[in-house]
Parts: sequence; structure tokens; C-alpha cells
Amino acid sequence: MKKIRLEFENSNGEVLAGLLELPERVDEISSFALFAHCFTCGKDIAAASRISRALAAQGIAVLRFDFTGLGNSDGDFANTNFSSNIEDLVQAAKALEAQYRAPQILIGHSLGGAAVLAAAAKLDSIKAVVTIGAPATAQHVAHLFKEKEAQIQAQGEAVVALGAREFSIKKQFLDDIDQYSSTEKIRNLGAALLVFHSPLDTIVSIDEAGSIFQAALHPKSFVSLDKADHLLSRAADAEYVATTIASWVSRYLDLEQDDAQPASLDLADGEVLIKELDHKFLRGMYSNEHFLRADEPLKYGGKNLGPSPYDLLLMSLGACTSMTLRMYANLKKLPLEDVSVRLIHERVHAEDCVDCESKVERITRRISLRGELTEEQRGKLLEIADKCPVHRTLESDPKIVTELVE
Repeated sequence: MKKIRLEFENSNGEVLAGLLELPERVDEISSFALFAHCFTCGKDIAAASRISRALAAQGIAVLRFDFTGLGNSDGDFANTNFSSNIEDLVQAAKALEAQYRAPQILIGHSLGGAAVLAAAAKLDSIKAVVTIGAPATAQHVAHLFKEKEAQIQAQGEAVVALGAREFSIKKQFLDDIDQYSSTEKIRNLGAALLVFHSPLDTIVSIDEAGSIFQAALHPKSFVSLDKADHLLSRAADAEYVATTIASWVSRYLDLEQDDAQPASLDLADGEVLIKELDHKFLRGMYSNEHFLRADEPLKYGGKNLGPSPYDLLLMSLGACTSMTLRMYANLKKLPLEDVSVRLIHERVHAEDCVDCESKVERITRRISLRGELTEEQRGKLLEIADKCPVHRTLESDPKIVTELVE
């Protein structure tokens, strides 16, 4: 799996720190997800990191990030609240869309689950929401401050011990969560819902899962986490959650919705269609039977979700070269065990290219032949490489006719 650090600004201009878990190959990405961690936790808590890695292995890219004032993110936790957490999720989704693709999945652990339930309606791209050990409403965390509530109300602020750490909680935080005591947002979720909860959870009662499930409209599903604890401390529990999400979500997502074949292609043999998949560089390339993506690397402003046009040009020449060599070797019954072709496109000064005359564009093709071949056979195969159809087309200086059509 690959990890990419992704920073973005919250609504106040403070920088939030995120980590994007990706499959090794970008063409293995089926969809993108956002992960919201538990209250006062961070993006690197074991449950978040394990689930994100496991989902990336299943082809789902996951962005997990530290909410404002936590982990490596800027800001003061004391000035945050549940509403700001929701806004952080919205900004994270916008950052993901701007740099890669809009998320279709929201995953929330504990209070992060309540946050994704509230944030889903604000994000048009969301098709599926997953909660893990989550309360039905943010108001559920009010019991954590019971001992200091009088001081908070009287003085406007108090230091509260949460787990092994202390946090400054202000009155505005209590006032804010009071606004989130209703399950109405769950009813208006507008997305498929999957609820995970352990019957042995001592932090958030499984009754909360029941409230979420009852409030939600179909499609909705519930999965018991059996003997898991609230933080999913066992790696096996996190793996189980990720595997279940990947299987369940396929029912509700058009995993290649941006890549879906247009309803009617009606292309002639040898004709292809190129369509925009975003308003930058991402393109869908279609024949009657196949689909590919083209894009530009991140450093050039693309999302790196497919080869660049020049990469595709080299791939076309390389594929044709390899096919031509294989066909000739099979026809002549040559002992060619394997052929690989490596190509690079360069812009060089004319004087650096002996055979280029005035041209400054050069493609270098390096061919590796494996097998018990004689020098004569290798020489003949090298000669045949120049006869591949794409090679001939490129060297024939083809005339390109451009027409504007309705």
C-alpha cells in the first residue's frame, strides 16, 4: 500500500494534517472514502490506521485526518466543537475532490460516526455511510463532562480528564452538542447505511446502534462485532470491519461511475471516443469493448489516475512492437521465450541526435529478448521491430484532419 500526506485548510484557514492510504497501483482504486476518528483521538489511532490500510488493499482509497486542534493539525481544541468537526469533514471531502476524486464513502468511529451521520447530507457525492461503535447523536458525550458541568456553566471553561489526557472544554462545546440531540439527520441521510457495534462495548452502549438503525431508512444493515472492544484493539476486528465494508459497499456504489461506458457508443471498428471525467485532465477513453483512463501526474496538476497522453503513446508503440515480434517469432518458430520493450520520449537538441536531422523529438526503444536465439535471429527480430504498424504510422508523418461536429 502507498501513503501520501495530504494537508488542507479548515474553514478558518488552519492547516489540517491528513494521510491518504492508496493501493499500490492507481488503476486499482475503485472509490475514495473519508474516515472520521473517535472523540479526542487522532488519525493514527490503531483502528483508523488498520481499517484504512485494509480497505486500501481492497481497492478503496481512504483519507484519515486529525480534526482541528488534534494530532498534527493546527488550531486549538478548546475552540472546536461538534459543528466544527462536521465542517472539517466537509473541507476534507473538498480537498480530496480537488486533488483526486470526490469521496463516495464516509466512515466514522465512535463520535466520528455521529459526525459522518451529520455530514453526509452536506456532501452530494456520498453514497454510503459506515458507523463503528457510534452514538446516535453527539449529545451522547455530555456524560463525559458531568462532574465538571457546573464549573463549565459557571466559569465558561474547565479542564476535563478524558482517558489519559486532559482537555479544556468550554461552554460553547456543551451548547453546540445540545443542537445535536435529535436523530432526524439520520432519517434524512440520503445514503446506504452500515452500522457496526459490539454488544460488549462499555464506552458506547449497543442501544445507540439500535437508535441509529431504527432512525435510518432503508437501505441499512447491521453487523455485530461479537467480542470486540470499543477501540477495536485487536487487529483481527479491524480487518473484519474493512473486509465487510468492501463487500457491502459494492452493492450501493457505482464503483466506476465516472468511468462508466456511455449509454450508446456506436463506434466504428478502429474508432475511439474520449470524454471528460473532470474539468482538469482526467479523461475516459472508450472503444466499443474497452475503457481506459488518461490523466496527468500530481506535479502537473492532475490526479495521477491514469497514464499521461505521452505515456499512452509510448505504450501503444511498445505494445505493437512486442506483438509484432511475438507474431514473427511464432511464425518462424524461433525460440523466443519472452520479449520486453522499454521506451522513453525525450526532447533533444538536433545536434545531439545524429539521425534526427532538424527534429528535436526522440523516442528511444530498448528491446530485451530472452531465449536461445542466434545473433542472426536477434538481428532479424530487431529489424522486424521497425515494421510494427504503429511504428510505420508514426514515421509516415500522418495527416491529422480535425473537424468540428455537433
